[in-house]
Amino acid sequence: MTTKSDTTGQAREAARNNADWCAALCRAHGITGREGPYAWTSPRRTPLYYPDAVTLTPEASPGDVLGSIDLTAPGASVKDSFAVLDLSDDGFEVLFEAQWIHRAAPGITGKGWQLVHGEGELATWERAWSDGGSEGLFPPALLAEPGHSFLVERDERGEATAGAVASRSGDVVGISNLYAVDGDQDAAWAGCLATVARLWPGREVVGYESGDDLAAALRAGFAPAGPLRVWLRPN
Repeated sequence: MTTKSDTTGQAREAARNNADWCAALCRAHGITGREGPYAWTSPRRTPLYYPDAVTLTPEASPGDVLGSIDLTAPGASVKDSFAVLDLSDDGFEVLFEAQWIHRAAPGITGKGWQLVHGEGELATWERAWSDGGSEGLFPPALLAEPGHSFLVERDERGEATAGAVASRSGDVVGISNLYAVDGDQDAAWAGCLATVARLWPGREVVGYESGDDLAAALRAGFAPAGPLRVWLRPN
């Protein structure tokens, strides 16, 4: 039986894994973040969709976060990894809420997907991920990050049909940015987990999802590991 202590530990591991990915993406954009005992923070505004801070422990306070990020311009955001902060008095609003997810190490069920190699393949991956609405969010420098990989499924024409980012830290693989061009999240999770099992056998899998995406993750064998909340300071 999974206890509250177990899920808190899983949430801590998932939060740190996610912070590692945020830090890597920021480095690829020339932004150097800082990791402290309570949070990872960026002194400069981070790229679109990525937070300026990620808390690493439920003991983090607003002061552990807000003094280390840029509050001089609109758009500051904080990933409150344990949904315990109240940043409303500091001008923040809740942008969305989600659940950390955790899964036991998947078994090998098939070949799965491929790794993305090279700038051209990465650009193709991003276009499929965003339905053509994003360019340059994932710089080629990310391909040199040893703990992070882009996974892709291709059709017979070589077009990207599904994909995800896999980030390794400790004993887990964190999955983010999972997508399926045709919207079939169940098939996407099956292919992604088969790839994780093949490339990094024996590692548990973590991430976070909400809404229909969370339901698909639960069908794929994940369990909720605790709530998170993302705060945005619009002005």
